[in-house]
Parts: sequence; structure tokens; C-alpha cells
Amino acid sequence: MYNTIKINFNSADGKTKSADCPFGAAADSLLDNFGKVKGGIAAVRVNNEILSLSTRLETNCTMEAVPLDSPDGALIYRRSLAFLLALAARERFPKRTLIIGHSLGHSYYYTFADGKKRESEAAALEQEMRALVKEDAPIRCAYLSYQEALALFEHHRQADTLLLFEQRSDPKVRVNQCRSFSDLYIEPLVNRTGLLSLFELMEYKDGFLLRFPATGQTEIEQFVDCRSLFNVYSEYKKWGRIVGVHSVGELNRLVSQRAIKEYIRIAEAFQAKRLAEIADRIYQCREDVRVVLIAGPSSSGKTTTAKRLSIQLQVMGMKPISVSLDDYYRRPGEAPIDENGQPDLECLEALDVPFLNRQLLDLLEGREVDVPVFDFKTSSRKVRGKPITLDRRSILIIEGIHGLNDACTPQIERKLKFILYISALTQLNLDDHNRIPTSDNRLLRRMVRDNQFRGTSAAKTISMWPSVHKGEARHIFPFQDSADTAFNSALDYELAVLKFYAEPLLKSVKPNMREYAEARRLLSFLENFVPIPPQYVPGDSILREFIGESDFKY
Repeated sequence: MYNTIKINFNSADGKTKSADCPFGAAADSLLDNFGKVKGGIAAVRVNNEILSLSTRLETNCTMEAVPLDSPDGALIYRRSLAFLLALAARERFPKRTLIIGHSLGHSYYYTFADGKKRESEAAALEQEMRALVKEDAPIRCAYLSYQEALALFEHHRQADTLLLFEQRSDPKVRVNQCRSFSDLYIEPLVNRTGLLSLFELMEYKDGFLLRFPATGQTEIEQFVDCRSLFNVYSEYKKWGRIVGVHSVGELNRLVSQRAIKEYIRIAEAFQAKRLAEIADRIYQCREDVRVVLIAGPSSSGKTTTAKRLSIQLQVMGMKPISVSLDDYYRRPGEAPIDENGQPDLECLEALDVPFLNRQLLDLLEGREVDVPVFDFKTSSRKVRGKPITLDRRSILIIEGIHGLNDACTPQIERKLKFILYISALTQLNLDDHNRIPTSDNRLLRRMVRDNQFRGTSAAKTISMWPSVHKGEARHIFPFQDSADTAFNSALDYELAVLKFYAEPLLKSVKPNMREYAEARRLLSFLENFVPIPPQYVPGDSILREFIGESDFKY
């Protein structure tokens, strides 16, 4: 009786099959119970936790396949490709250190630590990766003792990984292994290299791009160069190297050495300097520019950025007047319907664009206008009761997700508009091989903010996040390179502060909830950070928009 466990296998068509299975059976030995899964299986969801196929099952459970072409499967595929590239680099260039950088569209940017770019090295790495795919080598999970793991990563000169161990104290360390290569386990990978045939390496700038297909696609899309975003990333990466904090381990060391307050001041000052430079650009165009449009994805800090930019413009003698695109929402009954039959409040048509443009034209022609306020409780637009006019020194600051799209302000000449794109683009890596997704930064911001100010649970925020992503992909990201400049609202210390708020919220998500997999993933991610006390965060910081007690009113 104690040598078997009962597993309920849930298939994609909604059917359930129950079976008694051997105690300790590996998940990949049970995949026939799902039938044929189109595109292959990346991992399994066991009691709502996503686990690698090499996981051994020891309790009664419900199990589902995670298809490679699903959103979760696509993330696993990309992480597995990064692991494959790290393995190929170790095989082909054993004395050089490969460093993963930021994302750029459907690709990751890589460089070598020595800063040297050699002819045909991308082609050599791709050839090595193709050979590994052809070999179809197994990728397995294993546990090492703490001392074994330290010795392993020291032998392979993985200094950033070793720094993470100053925060870790578990007697066992989980790693992913293929051939003789081991890397720190962060999240599940596919179980064999033969599944990773769809990729390409492309030389780019001082390094190269590891390119992969979009979610659900079976081919790699044509490359679209986002130069402005790349330049922002590069600027912040360079700054991180200068101040000596480009990985989580280095940040943790500052906390343990009680030097984090000084670093926070430097990080905030660097961000303020960048905002001042943007204000300078706007001021230089003041003879033409009358409207500043600020846009970016969810939880990128648009509202605080607008307030801080307004202060910088006032320093130069300008008179900024703030307007929110949210105040031009139509009633939900007037909004377009999405594919689920619900009002689509993310699309441009959910705004009363003609009314917005009439008011903007009136203002630019010197007429007085009553800008409305949208009451989200009653789903109605109300007159603010405070009419505004523009004089010679006035400038409109308009923030909202559709500011990048010229279709939002079609009646305003382009030369009258300055467009600012904002996103939270952290330059920190966990270590040389494992990046921090920018969307994780924003998800944690939103989770904390929505709980602080709206009483929203972590599970609800997690459940809404895919639709938020979908809206961003449609209405923001296609227009991001049309901005006049980009601003990075991320603060490299903020995840250590958000940990203080997010951990108890994430622990409230239980294994019987669908959102448990994402909550577990984020909790595991946050374990790498030494927490930073919230009282260290300045009152005018963008981070205060999410954790509260800001000097600004919202």
C-alpha cells in the first residue's frame, strides 16, 4: 500500500484518468497517460506547481502536462535555450565567461566578460548548440551538498553564482545537469536537448542575440531592432558595472556590509539625473513642443515619472499641466467587447479619442477647457470643475498606456508632441547565466500596490497578469520605438524592498489554487535577495508609488 501513490492525470481536452503509480516514479516515465500532446511536453504541473520532468513523485497528486507551445512552456523553452547556450560556451570557449544580458524582442542579448568580440564566435556557438540538439542529451535535476556546489562553481569561475550562496544556507543545492556541465537550478528546464531545435544566434552590437520563437509559434519572426530600448539598457548596464552592482549577489553584499543606504542614494540620484536630461531636451524644443505624452506598460511608474518630470520642467520656468488618459474612458457599455465577451478596457477604442482631441485642440488654440475626471466606482466621466488654459510657458503632460500611438492624438501635429516611453528595465542578473525578467519586476510592483491600495489578493493579480501582458503586446510594445526617448524606471535595489511586502502575499496563495505555480516561482526567485527595510526608500522615489507613503498625492 505504501509503495504506490494515486495520480489523477488531467488532459487538455478536460478528461481525467486516475492510476496507481510507483512511489518515487519520475514524471517523464508517466507521460503516456496524457496521450499525444501536440508540440511536445515541456514540464508537468503537479498540484498546481510546475516541475521538471525529472521530478520524482512521492505524494498523491493531480498532474497536467505543460505543452511547449503554451505560455508556461514557452518560458521553459527560453530558459532551456539559455542553459544550452551556456553549455555550448563552456564546451567551445572553456576559458571565457559568457554573460546573459537583457531581452530584446524575442531574443536575449549576450556578451563575453572580457569585452572582446571575435569573428565568427556566434557561428561557432550555434554550431556547438546544433550538435548538442542532434545528440539529444538528457537534462536532469540533481542535488549537491552545499560544499560540493561551492567547489563546483568556484572551479568554473562562476563568481556571481558563488555570491548568491552568501544568502543561501540550504544543506542541499539543486542544479540542472547536462553532460559534465552543471548550473544552478532556478526554474524547470526541458528534459533533453533534442527539443531545442528552434533558435538562431545573430551577431548584434558588441555581442550577439539568442533568438527564439514567440509563444505558440513554430518559426522565428523577422528581427525588429529596438534601438532606443537597447541604448537605455546599455546605459544602465554600464552604470551597474561602474558602481559595482550588476548581480543580485553584489547587491546582497552591500546590504550585509550596511552600505545599502549610500547605494540607494546613488541609484535615486542617477535616475533623477536622467529625468533632468529628458527635461532639458523638452526645454530645448519648447518653441514647438506643447504636449509631452508619457506611456509604458503596467506598473512602469508612469504617474510618479510624470510628477517628477513636471518638477524638473518647473525648475526651467515652464508650467506643466497634468492630464491622464484614464479620464477619457468611455462607459464600459460603450467599450468594444473582447474575445471573452467582456468590455475591452485596454484597447484604444475604450477611450473617447474624438473628445480628447477636441479638448487638446481647444487648449492649444488658447481656449479654456474643463478637463474631466473618470470615476471608476460609478464608471462615469465627471467635470472636474477646474477649467484650465495654456499660456506661453504652459506645457501639457499626458500619461496613459496609449500615449505612444499617434492614433490617440491624430489631430495634434507630430512636431507639437514629445513622446516618452517608460519601462522598468532592471540591469541586474541573478548570475552570469540567469537573467531577471523585467515583467517579474512589474508584476511584483503591481501585486504590492494593488494589495496596499485596492485590497487585491496576490492570486487575483497573478490571474489578471496574462491579459495585461496581452494588452501590452497589442497596444504598447509595437509603438515603443517611435518614442523620442526612453526612461528606465527600475531601481536595482527595489526587488529587495518589494520582497518585504510580496512574500506574505505570495504565501497566501495555496496549492489548491491555479495561481500557486506562479506564486511558488516568485517566492523561489525572491529567496535570492537579502531584504531592504522600506524606510530606506526616499519619499519621492518611484518605488513609493507601489509601497505607499509617497511625498506625492495620487
